[in-house]
Amino acid sequence: MTIKRLLSAIALGGLVSLMALPAGEAFAQTKVKPGFNIFSVDQDKEIGRQSAAEVETQMPILRDSSIQSYVSAVGKRLARYAPGDFTYQFKVVNTSDINAFALPGGYMYVNRGLIEAAKNEGQLAGVMAHEMAHVALRHGTNQASKAYMGQAGLGILGGLIGGRKESTQRVVGAVGGFGMNALFLKFSRTDETQADIVGSQMMAKAGYDPEDMIEFFDLLRSQQSGNPGKVQQFFSSHPPPADRAARIREERKHLAVRETAPVGGFSQVRAELRGMPAAPSMAKIAQASNTTSRPPSSGGTLGSGAPDIEQPSTTYRSYAQSTGFFRIDYPENWRVYEPDNGYGVTLAPEGGFVDTGGDQPNLVYGVIVNHYDPFNNDNDDSGNDRFIIGGKSFTGDKGSGNDENYRISRTSLAEATNDLVNQILRTNSHLKFVQDSQRVDQVDGASALSLVLSGRSPATGLEERVTVFTRELPDDHVIYALFIAPGQDYTALRRTFERMISSLQVNDSAVHR
Repeated sequence: MTIKRLLSAIALGGLVSLMALPAGEAFAQTKVKPGFNIFSVDQDKEIGRQSAAEVETQMPILRDSSIQSYVSAVGKRLARYAPGDFTYQFKVVNTSDINAFALPGGYMYVNRGLIEAAKNEGQLAGVMAHEMAHVALRHGTNQASKAYMGQAGLGILGGLIGGRKESTQRVVGAVGGFGMNALFLKFSRTDETQADIVGSQMMAKAGYDPEDMIEFFDLLRSQQSGNPGKVQQFFSSHPPPADRAARIREERKHLAVRETAPVGGFSQVRAELRGMPAAPSMAKIAQASNTTSRPPSSGGTLGSGAPDIEQPSTTYRSYAQSTGFFRIDYPENWRVYEPDNGYGVTLAPEGGFVDTGGDQPNLVYGVIVNHYDPFNNDNDDSGNDRFIIGGKSFTGDKGSGNDENYRISRTSLAEATNDLVNQILRTNSHLKFVQDSQRVDQVDGASALSLVLSGRSPATGLEERVTVFTRELPDDHVIYALFIAPGQDYTALRRTFERMISSLQVNDSAVHR
């Protein structure tokens, strides 16, 4: 990296709250990638197990072996073609609402009202495939991750959320607890589109026509005007994306629907249900299904002021990541904070964290290095994604195409940087992009980009700055470094940060997923 460019970036330098863990794999035809997730796959399973235990104490599970066996048979056929590493379990809820939902880890519940409303097995399979796709794409814990990032301190940036059960309970407790946690069940329009696409792929491989999914969603829409109470729950947690039918039909063009006989028995199951006493609505049992959980942390008292930090030593040690992914020098009077799993590290002086009463302390002095797998499609529904690297404006216009920076924005490194920074800004509303701070450089012989964020810290009440560096990796992922300090101290830390980024060495072939 050129010293002039490096100093220009470091001199501007802030505070963020982000961590990324490897996401689920893409699946067939249209490749779908879910948003960032601070939870591991094992944590998804643990969250689902504990949530399911609570749900089943609050909701009336239908205890009928023939109906249960049928729904499980349809679900297991679909599950053979679901991406990811989850074992699915299926139960029928004795309620009249037309709905189904699935918890993280593969615990799925089909309402009796859904089976009674469906016209055939394919329509039932379509809704089940859609819900299973939410699980496979880890949408529930993606939503919880975004909520936690908005309130947690900077300790999670280096990957400090571990795989231990107590860390899972701490994070889930902070966002509303287990059970019927709305964060696990409420999705964005982007999530819905992804679930439609992956669900239709699963259906085709399992021998169901994705057209059945479209027909049932059309049925739900017709119920909105004629009997809105029966579908209120579904549409409150599943905002329909625009042109849903057209998108599924477009995907169907690329799918080969296997000629497979249905599981069989749908008409008999529906007739049996209709012969039973009427099921109650969810409105009547909602009070029993409410969970008592600790409310999210308020983040403590604001404006506590910056801590008294010892000057960084001019003698350095070298930190080597455990898989050999990267190496970086740090002042010998700083501490190393390593995650239980993952590939990142937090390097900070004594007093670099401020305890504001939340579940994680806030990092106000220090350096984060971590891996990021860009998602690009994890956009919010407002369309306000920011094109930081490349483009003539910060909030919308990608540029004319004749601008040199716009040509840069077409590279995978720039796209990954934009994606990373958007995740940071969404969950740290006090931070803003510093105009004209973006730079094109090199780190350890590879292309790198840098930019600066700044804002008034809710932890200290002082202006804070962060310089974000991203360096490309051969698989289109990036390694990023974040240099964080109050604005009033940033100049004094400039040489320390310069030395650290200059020392960063990356092994492109090392494991980092």
